[in-house]
Amino acid sequence: MKTILLLVGKTANKHFTAGINDYSERISHYMPFEIQYIPELKNTRKLTEEQQKNMEGELIMKVLHPSDTVVLLDEHGKEFRSVEYAEWLERKRNISRKLVFVIGGPYGFSEEIYNRANEKISLSKMTFSHQMVRLIFTEQLYRACTIIKGEPYHHE
Repeated sequence: MKTILLLVGKTANKHFTAGINDYSERISHYMPFEIQYIPELKNTRKLTEEQQKNMEGELIMKVLHPSDTVVLLDEHGKEFRSVEYAEWLERKRNISRKLVFVIGGPYGFSEEIYNRANEKISLSKMTFSHQMVRLIFTEQLYRACTIIKGEPYHHE
């Protein structure tokens, strides 16, 4: 199974980028993994939040294929403990050809993207910046890989 992390816009903070790159490289030892970027919208000051979400949604939809299993990182999604997430990921790996996790822009997702998604997951009840979520998610994906393999990274 190929796993893709689809992001709206580049990661702005160099410290986040360094951490994301580190975890991405580690994840690649366990599964085919890549990060894809949707270009950030320009001149958004004149756009409403809804217009911005819809325009980002159109760009996201162009990248997705009908057979993709699409999982949104969303504050209203299902929450997991790390071990539960690893079990969930293992199940997905057995039934999906391509698993696409999507982290939207600062205002979330358009209705079209919510309708396309197969699932939504949440990293916490707390709110994080869409930039910070990228680092937290890649660490959790790496952690899940080590749990699946029975490696000592995660302590319970």
